[in-house]
Amino acid sequence: MGIYEIPQFARGTQAMAKLLAGLQAATILGGGSTAEVVTNMELADKMTFVSTGGGASLRFLGGETLPGVEALLDKGSLPEHTKEASSLS
Repeated sequence: MGIYEIPQFARGTQAMAKLLAGLQAATILGGGSTAEVVTNMELADKMTFVSTGGGASLRFLGGETLPGVEALLDKGSLPEHTKEASSLS
């Protein structure tokens, strides 16, 4: 899948999206362009998970820790001015 905006590549991308949408399997798609394609084709609801984060999705699925997620999980790393606000919830 890719280069959907160039007509000679669009048919292959559309065919792959249709194939994935018809599978009886977990389908995880990552990347802004990929998400746009399946959304425009009205197939996103047939996928298990669609993310606009291509490289980040691959790293996460590969078991890497993502810095943004790690920061959210590590309350000890919150700046002092945010600790009081976070304790209110």
